[in-house]
Amino acid sequence: MSLQCEATAKQLNGDPLGFFGRYLSVWVALCIALGIALGATLPQLFVWISHIEIAHINLVVAVLIWAMIYPMMVNVDFNSLKHIGERPKGLIITSVTNWLIKPFTMAGLGWLFFEIFFRDLIDPATAKEYIAGLILLGAAPCTAMVFVWSQLTRGDATYTLVQVSLNDVIMIFAYAPIVAFLMGINNVPVPWQTLLLSVVLYVVIPLVVGYFTRIQLLKRGDEQQVTEFTERLKPWTILGLLLTVVLLFGFQGQTILKQPIVILLIAIPLIIQSVGVAAFAYFWAYQWRVPIEIAAPVALIGSSNFFELAVAVAISLFGLQSGAALATVVGVLVEVPVMLLVVYVVNRTRHWFAWK
Repeated sequence: MSLQCEATAKQLNGDPLGFFGRYLSVWVALCIALGIALGATLPQLFVWISHIEIAHINLVVAVLIWAMIYPMMVNVDFNSLKHIGERPKGLIITSVTNWLIKPFTMAGLGWLFFEIFFRDLIDPATAKEYIAGLILLGAAPCTAMVFVWSQLTRGDATYTLVQVSLNDVIMIFAYAPIVAFLMGINNVPVPWQTLLLSVVLYVVIPLVVGYFTRIQLLKRGDEQQVTEFTERLKPWTILGLLLTVVLLFGFQGQTILKQPIVILLIAIPLIIQSVGVAAFAYFWAYQWRVPIEIAAPVALIGSSNFFELAVAVAISLFGLQSGAALATVVGVLVEVPVMLLVVYVVNRTRHWFAWK
């Protein structure tokens, strides 16, 4: 375990976010503009891309999502689960927040804003798709990026690794049922076959492949081999993310040009959810006298999202031109500023946890 923690610390040494990560929202915004422009000038290109699919799974998107998901799955260390009993309070808060609170509050906020507050601004069918996209985000807690946020708050690297590994295991079994249940409550039809296929394709298979890749890398040396391998893949991860954004907004261009305020409308409940969940988990950790190095990642993992999975499932279930796909990409846009805000608050309130 110490090797994993050392490797993570070395990987994040200096500026943990890096130049790309620190300005992620800027790159995403630029790709949004590029996608809208390409969608307006080359509509036939996007029509052709939309037809490259098997069983409702767009093959172009699948390749791009895999480029994002696979490297982070290589970092998941299931051996860390043997430490699951060492920090029980933190893991209890994380699990309850991620799986019993966050998905349901996100669905509730989606319904409140798009069925009540924004009812006169969005047509009912599109509103349900936005709600579906929010549900897909809310049911997918963050994975690899938590290492970055945790490092920025001097969080415990061992605990962060354990909670990421535990969340990935829970996600295999809980994601599809929770999504289907919440969408059913909101009267959004869900094709179970496509949902389960998406979970297998974007969670189970990358996790298994990442696990065996990790084993092979460790046979060649130590944890540094894993770090170097994922670093080499990082440019492809970045390219996959940016091309996915360009692709989605190429399809959504006409909708956004007709109603440019829609991105703000989607962002409002997402921001409220992220800040609210972080505050809830952080306050619970304070009340339970959890050490700050554990309380920090506890607050961070619940408030961020595994947006790669959410984007992939939204496209599989509703299509590239759907409101659900658009909502998940807006999640990418707001992720970094919100998480940096949470990091700032945590670092400013560290003295609250200075118990004797």
